Amino acid sequence: MIRVAVVALSLVLVPVVAPAQTDTVTGDGDDVFTLTPELDLEGAAEDGSFEESVEDVQRPQATTADGAVLRGLDRVTGALEDLELANGESRKFGRLAVTVSECRFPAGNPAGDAYAYLVIRAEGAERPAFEGWMIASSPALNALDHPRYDVWVLRCITS
Repeated sequence: MIRVAVVALSLVLVPVVAPAQTDTVTGDGDDVFTLTPELDLEGAAEDGSFEESVEDVQRPQATTADGAVLRGLDRVTGALEDLELANGESRKFGRLAVTVSECRFPAGNPAGDAYAYLVIRAEGAERPAFEGWMIASSPALNALDHPRYDVWVLRCITS
């Protein structure tokens, strides 16, 4: 049974441009399986490579907002605080200085997934504790790593 799983897994991991292979696997009993990976070569060039033109890729358009609404948590006291910051504005949260450089959201959908560029500095530290884009729907994807404080994006401020 393990042998069947290993062979099946190895066939899944075969690169897409590899030629099709057929493997016959025998089980513990009289079972015989033939595994043939299917390749979807529609849209492939004559040499087998896949190329996609820039026109074929649709990129979602983003709109820049006036600022962001962040939420901060002090893990020691359990205190929550919402911070409304305009783009370029800084505010202290506990021993952190939080700066919002820019907040963006999908064009035509202000209630959609907001993301903001944040710079968070701990008091007395040379380097920022966090610098980068934070996504409202997935704050753990790129999160502040601080033993006491947690800060995440809730939404953008729109007029």
